[in-house]
Amino acid sequence: MSGSLLQVAIFTAGAIVGGGLTVAVTRKRPRPADAIVSPAVSPPVVDIGSSGRTSISAVASVASLASPVLKYGNPGPIADPIIRKAYVAAYDRRLRHPAWTAEHLTLASLGKSTLAPSESSELVDRTKSTFIEDESIPVPFRARLQDYFKSGYDRGHMVPAADAKFSQEAMNETFYLSNIAPQVGDGFNRHYWAYLEDWCRRLTGRFADVYVFTVPLYLPRKDTDGKWRVTHEVIGSPPNIAVPTHFAKVVLTSKPSSPSTPDILELSAGAFVLPNAIIPDEAPLESFVVPVEAVERAAGLTLFSDAVKASSKHICQTTKCSVIVRRFDEARKRPEMRRAISAPPK
Repeated sequence: MSGSLLQVAIFTAGAIVGGGLTVAVTRKRPRPADAIVSPAVSPPVVDIGSSGRTSISAVASVASLASPVLKYGNPGPIADPIIRKAYVAAYDRRLRHPAWTAEHLTLASLGKSTLAPSESSELVDRTKSTFIEDESIPVPFRARLQDYFKSGYDRGHMVPAADAKFSQEAMNETFYLSNIAPQVGDGFNRHYWAYLEDWCRRLTGRFADVYVFTVPLYLPRKDTDGKWRVTHEVIGSPPNIAVPTHFAKVVLTSKPSSPSTPDILELSAGAFVLPNAIIPDEAPLESFVVPVEAVERAAGLTLFSDAVKASSKHICQTTKCSVIVRRFDEARKRPEMRRAISAPPK
């Protein structure tokens, strides 16, 4: 899909998850003892005052509906908010994958800082993690391992395991199916998308804090009759897990504007929307740039406050927006290349 057509699709897409969820970014990573699932969870919102100082305001919790109309039953939430050690997410019961995920990346969270040791002395190892069904999700709405079996799609992490290297438990939690969505494997999840995830991690080398939102999208395409329609596959037996047409990565970075004013932050933000399809290795990352507001409208979400958006430079103005896809899987077939090239961790 061309860049112009992609933007048209996003701008014309309808909301898919409802506008009641306000996602925000905080300076510190939440680390509760256990995963929490509660329909009343509302994260704080980052705001920027007129002086340039950053303040964090709490959002009132979503109150339970009290009405005689619901005397015999409350339909309940469509999305289940989930708090893990390395991320926050909302699981969409209809689509059986996350409506969105949010994470806060730092050198420490990626296991690269000597100033902040991990929660345990054990070596964090991806091979110790296995995909698992999320028992906190009610059984009728739960994604199941068998749904992905021979589906033709990868179990694509919305929050990559490589983003949760500060403890084995944190990494294990990225393997819950409530953090997974069906993704095209060869040419996308194992290649271009993996390098986009790696690009997000590398931002921690330039910025003190990196906030990443991953949002599955269902965008319309114009049919031959001139009408716009959303068409997507559904996998499982019976079919119940929807296959997104696109995925968005929305990034916000922050760093102190100067050593003398650590409370005044320099913000950068940007959004990228990629089709859930084979993407040519040479495709420029900037060809997938869209306004943050376009993702918000397509997903029915508010990712950043208006003040944050107004105070942010575009991410591609403050760092190079570029990924170089290396076909490590093909290179490994040649002995002389096995040590010369490697894949980014997932």
